Amino acid sequence: MKKYIQSTGYVLFVLITFFALAKSFMSYQNPFDIYENPLVWLALIGFILVVVLKEVVNQMAISRARELQNEKDGVVPEAPNAWLKKLLKSWTKAKDIEEEQEIILDHNYDGIKELDNSLPPWWVYMFYITIVFAVVYLIRFEVMGGDTPEMEYEKAVAQARMEVNKYKANSPDVFNIDDLKLLTDASDLKRGKAVFNLNCASCHLADGGGSIGPNLTDEYWILGGGIKNVFNTVYNGGRNGKGMIAWNKTLKAEDIAKVSSYVISLQGTTPAKAKAPQGEKWEEE
Repeated sequence: MKKYIQSTGYVLFVLITFFALAKSFMSYQNPFDIYENPLVWLALIGFILVVVLKEVVNQMAISRARELQNEKDGVVPEAPNAWLKKLLKSWTKAKDIEEEQEIILDHNYDGIKELDNSLPPWWVYMFYITIVFAVVYLIRFEVMGGDTPEMEYEKAVAQARMEVNKYKANSPDVFNIDDLKLLTDASDLKRGKAVFNLNCASCHLADGGGSIGPNLTDEYWILGGGIKNVFNTVYNGGRNGKGMIAWNKTLKAEDIAKVSSYVISLQGTTPAKAKAPQGEKWEEE
């Protein structure tokens, strides 16, 4: 008993030391995240495994010494894993082969006889649990009007929208596509021009006259003019298979708004080589 208490205290001490070291060495947001600091974790886990293995070996040695002592004293040791066999028998109510005559039924077919085994207690208890669950479920959803999965989804969406709106209200600098407007400030157009020259001029030319892409200086648009249509075209891309790519994975929404406003500012200018009009004439409503 004294050895057991010493071993238990030793293991508890090692575990406490392990958590203390892990918390002191890891100065991250989540100190117990193995992905943030795997080396410390691997070292500590290895140390714990070594200590536990040591205790297991000690207990095996103690058990072997007891067996030898019992053999010397003539004591018949208990069968190995006897507690496990007792537990399984109590949870299955299985009869030993020697006791099958007690539960054998009279009828047989071609020498095959049937045993009147009891239902396993674990199965019976699970059946009782399902009955209790069914009663609680019936009262919760049919009597008290509990939320269905659809109602829970709608509530979650509504809550998420409230949080998004609250975040936008507290963060006025956050870009909102719904509030998109044509930008006319010189700094915004300067930024839009820089983005255009870097990403768009190769297809539309620096003056917007058009090359692979259409002319951006005339009144004709393939996917509609105006700031919202131009923004949508740049953000989501042009026509499938033959339009330009979507830039929402490359450019920020703020930069797309600025480059779209710069494209609108090219209306009415005279490029060096203007490409023939494409699409339909756009008239602002």
